[in-house]
Amino acid sequence: MDLGLFGKVALVTGAGGGIGAAICSRLGIEGAKTVVCDIDPARAEQQAARLAAQGVTAMSIAANVVDAAAVTAMTTKVLESFGQIDILVNNAGFQRDKRIVNMSEDDWDAVVDVVLKGAFLCSKAVLPGMLSAKWGRIVNISSRAHLGNPGQANYSAAKAGLLGFARALALENGKYGVTVNSVAPGIIDTAAIRGLSHFEKVRENAEKTTPVPRLGTVEDVADSVAFLASDRASYISGEVLHITGGRY
Repeated sequence: MDLGLFGKVALVTGAGGGIGAAICSRLGIEGAKTVVCDIDPARAEQQAARLAAQGVTAMSIAANVVDAAAVTAMTTKVLESFGQIDILVNNAGFQRDKRIVNMSEDDWDAVVDVVLKGAFLCSKAVLPGMLSAKWGRIVNISSRAHLGNPGQANYSAAKAGLLGFARALALENGKYGVTVNSVAPGIIDTAAIRGLSHFEKVRENAEKTTPVPRLGTVEDVADSVAFLASDRASYISGEVLHITGGRY
Protein backbone atom coordinates (compact mmCIF):
# COMPACT_ATOMS: atom_id res chain seq x y z
CA MET A 1 0.00 0.00 0.00
CA ASP A 2 1.38 3.36 -1.03
CA LEU A 3 1.07 5.70 1.94
CA GLY A 4 1.89 8.78 -0.11
CA LEU A 5 4.77 9.82 2.13
CA PHE A 6 7.51 10.05 -0.48
CA GLY A 7 9.15 13.47 -0.27
CA LYS A 8 7.33 14.50 2.89
CA VAL A 9 9.40 15.90 5.75
CA ALA A 10 8.86 14.31 9.16
CA LEU A 11 10.10 15.70 12.47
CA VAL A 12 10.14 13.18 15.32
CA THR A 13 10.98 14.25 18.87
CA GLY A 14 12.59 11.96 21.42
CA ALA A 15 13.90 9.94 18.49
CA GLY A 16 17.32 8.91 19.80
CA GLY A 17 16.15 5.37 20.44
CA GLY A 18 13.21 3.08 21.11
CA ILE A 19 9.83 4.01 19.68
CA GLY A 20 11.03 7.34 18.26
CA ALA A 21 13.87 5.73 16.32
CA ALA A 22 11.54 3.07 14.94
CA ILE A 23 9.10 5.75 13.78
CA CYS A 24 11.92 7.57 11.97
CA SER A 25 12.94 4.34 10.28
CA ARG A 26 9.40 3.48 9.19
CA LEU A 27 8.68 6.93 7.80
CA GLY A 28 12.06 6.94 6.07
CA ILE A 29 11.39 3.60 4.42
CA GLU A 30 8.18 5.12 3.06
CA GLY A 31 10.27 7.85 1.42
CA ALA A 32 9.93 10.65 3.95
CA LYS A 33 12.86 12.90 4.78
CA THR A 34 13.35 12.34 8.47
CA VAL A 35 14.50 14.70 11.21
CA VAL A 36 15.77 12.90 14.30
CA CYS A 37 15.31 15.20 17.29
CA ASP A 38 16.63 14.25 20.71
CA ILE A 39 17.93 16.13 23.74
CA ASP A 40 21.09 13.99 23.51
CA PRO A 41 23.06 15.07 20.41
CA ALA A 42 25.08 11.84 20.24
CA ARG A 43 21.97 9.67 20.19
CA ALA A 44 20.35 11.86 17.55
CA GLU A 45 23.46 11.74 15.36
CA GLN A 46 23.75 7.98 15.75
CA GLN A 47 20.18 7.39 14.64
CA ALA A 48 20.47 9.78 11.70
CA ALA A 49 23.64 7.99 10.57
CA ARG A 50 21.89 4.63 10.83
CA LEU A 51 19.04 5.92 8.69
CA ALA A 52 21.43 7.37 6.13
CA ALA A 53 23.13 3.98 5.87
CA GLN A 54 19.72 2.53 4.97
CA GLY A 55 19.32 5.05 2.18
CA VAL A 56 17.02 7.39 4.10
CA THR A 57 17.45 11.15 3.82
CA ALA A 58 17.90 12.12 7.46
CA MET A 59 19.29 14.85 9.66
CA SER A 60 19.82 15.08 13.41
CA ILE A 61 18.98 17.95 15.71
CA ALA A 62 19.64 18.22 19.44
CA ALA A 63 16.89 20.21 21.13
CA ASN A 64 15.14 20.46 24.47
CA VAL A 65 11.45 20.52 23.57
CA VAL A 66 10.49 22.48 26.69
CA ASP A 67 12.71 25.39 25.63
CA ALA A 68 10.76 27.67 23.29
CA ALA A 69 13.89 29.24 21.81
CA ALA A 70 15.38 25.81 21.12
CA VAL A 71 12.19 24.65 19.41
CA THR A 72 12.13 27.78 17.24
CA ALA A 73 15.79 27.26 16.31
CA MET A 74 15.10 23.60 15.50
CA THR A 75 12.17 24.48 13.26
CA THR A 76 14.19 27.15 11.47
CA LYS A 77 17.03 24.72 10.84
CA VAL A 78 14.71 22.09 9.38
CA LEU A 79 13.03 24.62 7.13
CA GLU A 80 16.41 25.88 5.93
CA SER A 81 17.48 22.32 5.12
CA PHE A 82 14.28 20.80 3.72
CA GLY A 83 11.97 23.75 3.05
CA GLN A 84 8.95 22.33 4.85
CA ILE A 85 7.70 20.24 7.77
CA ASP A 86 4.77 18.04 6.80
CA ILE A 87 4.64 15.61 9.70
CA LEU A 88 5.29 16.12 13.42
CA VAL A 89 5.45 13.21 15.83
CA ASN A 90 5.37 14.38 19.45
CA ASN A 91 7.17 11.43 21.01
CA ALA A 92 9.45 13.07 23.62
CA GLY A 93 8.66 11.91 27.12
CA PHE A 94 9.88 9.87 30.05
CA GLN A 95 8.70 8.33 33.30
CA ARG A 96 9.55 9.26 36.86
CA ASP A 97 7.35 6.87 38.78
CA LYS A 98 6.44 7.37 42.44
CA ARG A 99 3.35 7.16 44.58
CA ILE A 100 1.92 10.65 44.78
CA VAL A 101 2.69 10.99 48.50
CA ASN A 102 6.36 10.60 47.59
CA MET A 103 6.25 12.58 44.33
CA SER A 104 8.06 15.91 44.39
CA GLU A 105 6.95 19.00 42.53
CA ASP A 106 9.97 18.54 40.28
CA ASP A 107 8.90 14.95 39.53
CA TRP A 108 5.55 16.29 38.40
CA ASP A 109 6.82 19.31 36.46
CA ALA A 110 9.60 17.46 34.65
CA VAL A 111 7.33 14.76 33.23
CA VAL A 112 4.34 16.98 32.45
CA ASP A 113 6.49 19.67 30.85
CA VAL A 114 8.32 17.35 28.46
CA VAL A 115 5.17 15.51 27.39
CA LEU A 116 2.66 18.35 27.27
CA LYS A 117 4.60 21.59 26.99
CA GLY A 118 6.90 19.93 24.48
CA ALA A 119 3.95 18.92 22.32
CA PHE A 120 2.50 22.44 22.63
CA LEU A 121 5.72 24.21 21.61
CA CYS A 122 6.53 21.88 18.74
CA SER A 123 2.99 21.88 17.36
CA LYS A 124 2.79 25.67 17.57
CA ALA A 125 6.09 25.95 15.72
CA VAL A 126 5.19 23.71 12.78
CA LEU A 127 1.51 24.53 12.32
CA PRO A 128 1.93 27.81 10.39
CA GLY A 129 3.73 25.98 7.60
CA MET A 130 1.17 23.18 7.54
CA LEU A 131 -1.71 25.64 7.39
CA SER A 132 -0.05 27.50 4.54
CA ALA A 133 0.51 24.25 2.63
CA LYS A 134 -3.06 23.04 3.36
CA TRP A 135 -1.60 19.69 4.42
CA GLY A 136 -0.17 18.43 7.67
CA ARG A 137 -0.09 15.54 10.10
CA ILE A 138 0.53 15.69 13.85
CA VAL A 139 0.68 12.41 15.76
CA ASN A 140 1.09 12.40 19.53
CA ILE A 141 2.56 9.38 21.29
CA SER A 142 0.32 8.95 24.29
CA SER A 143 0.16 5.74 26.34
CA ARG A 144 -2.28 3.22 27.72
CA ALA A 145 -1.32 4.95 30.98
CA HIS A 146 -3.81 7.68 30.07
CA LEU A 147 -6.35 5.34 31.68
CA GLY A 148 -4.43 5.66 34.95
CA ASN A 149 -1.64 3.61 36.51
CA PRO A 150 -0.64 3.47 40.18
CA GLY A 151 2.64 5.25 40.77
CA GLN A 152 2.27 7.22 37.54
CA ALA A 153 0.04 10.17 38.41
CA ASN A 154 2.37 12.56 36.58
CA TYR A 155 2.83 10.35 33.51
CA SER A 156 -0.85 9.32 33.32
CA ALA A 157 -2.00 12.93 33.58
CA ALA A 158 0.44 14.07 30.90
CA LYS A 159 -0.45 11.27 28.50
CA ALA A 160 -4.18 11.86 29.06
CA GLY A 161 -3.57 15.55 28.41
CA LEU A 162 -2.14 14.72 24.99
CA LEU A 163 -5.49 13.24 23.96
CA GLY A 164 -7.42 16.41 24.78
CA PHE A 165 -4.69 18.48 23.16
CA ALA A 166 -4.97 16.44 19.96
CA ARG A 167 -8.75 16.76 19.85
CA ALA A 168 -8.59 20.52 20.30
CA LEU A 169 -6.03 20.89 17.51
CA ALA A 170 -8.05 18.57 15.28
CA LEU A 171 -11.08 20.84 15.66
CA GLU A 172 -9.05 23.98 15.04
CA ASN A 173 -7.14 22.82 11.99
CA GLY A 174 -9.10 20.19 10.10
CA LYS A 175 -10.49 22.66 7.58
CA TYR A 176 -6.92 23.44 6.54
CA GLY A 177 -6.06 19.86 5.65
CA VAL A 178 -4.26 19.19 8.94
CA THR A 179 -5.15 16.10 10.97
CA VAL A 180 -4.11 15.51 14.58
CA ASN A 181 -4.27 12.09 16.20
CA SER A 182 -2.73 10.07 19.02
CA VAL A 183 -1.53 6.54 19.50
CA ALA A 184 -1.54 4.91 22.93
CA PRO A 185 0.95 2.04 23.21
CA GLY A 186 0.73 -0.58 25.90
CA ILE A 187 3.79 -2.49 27.12
CA ILE A 188 6.34 -2.21 24.33
CA ASP A 189 9.55 -4.24 24.15
CA THR A 190 12.23 -1.54 24.33
CA ALA A 191 15.72 -1.38 25.77
CA ALA A 192 14.31 0.53 28.73
CA ILE A 193 11.81 -2.22 29.50
CA ARG A 194 14.41 -4.95 29.05
CA GLY A 195 16.65 -3.08 31.48
CA LEU A 196 14.17 -3.50 34.33
CA SER A 197 15.26 -5.92 37.03
CA HIS A 198 11.81 -7.55 36.86
CA PHE A 199 11.61 -7.66 33.05
CA GLU A 200 10.86 -11.38 32.91
CA LYS A 201 7.96 -10.92 35.30
CA VAL A 202 6.65 -8.06 33.14
CA ARG A 203 6.92 -10.20 30.01
CA GLU A 204 5.24 -13.21 31.61
CA ASN A 205 2.41 -11.08 32.96
CA ALA A 206 1.85 -9.47 29.56
CA GLU A 207 1.68 -12.87 27.90
CA LYS A 208 -0.91 -14.03 30.47
CA THR A 209 -3.14 -10.96 30.53
CA THR A 210 -2.99 -9.55 26.98
CA PRO A 211 -5.49 -10.95 24.44
CA VAL A 212 -2.68 -10.95 21.88
CA PRO A 213 -0.26 -12.76 24.21
CA ARG A 214 3.03 -10.94 23.74
CA LEU A 215 4.78 -7.65 24.34
CA GLY A 216 4.27 -5.01 21.68
CA THR A 217 7.17 -4.07 19.44
CA VAL A 218 8.43 -0.65 18.44
CA GLU A 219 7.51 -1.59 14.88
CA ASP A 220 3.88 -2.08 15.95
CA VAL A 221 3.80 1.54 17.06
CA ALA A 222 5.78 2.86 14.09
CA ASP A 223 3.46 1.18 11.57
CA SER A 224 0.44 2.81 13.23
CA VAL A 225 2.07 6.23 13.19
CA ALA A 226 2.99 5.86 9.51
CA PHE A 227 -0.63 5.11 8.67
CA LEU A 228 -1.97 8.10 10.62
CA ALA A 229 0.64 10.31 8.95
CA SER A 230 -0.39 9.17 5.49
CA ASP A 231 -2.90 10.15 2.84
CA ARG A 232 -4.73 6.92 3.68
CA ALA A 233 -5.80 8.46 7.01
CA SER A 234 -6.91 11.83 5.65
CA TYR A 235 -10.42 11.49 7.15
CA ILE A 236 -9.24 10.44 10.60
CA SER A 237 -8.63 13.22 13.10
CA GLY A 238 -8.95 13.74 16.83
CA GLU A 239 -8.75 10.00 17.44
CA VAL A 240 -6.67 7.77 19.71
CA LEU A 241 -5.46 4.39 18.44
CA HIS A 242 -4.57 1.93 21.18
CA ILE A 243 -1.58 -0.31 20.40
CA THR A 244 -2.09 -2.67 23.32
CA GLY A 245 -2.86 -6.10 21.94
CA GLY A 246 -6.41 -5.64 23.20
CA ARG A 247 -5.43 -4.96 26.81
CA TYR A 248 -7.35 -2.16 28.53
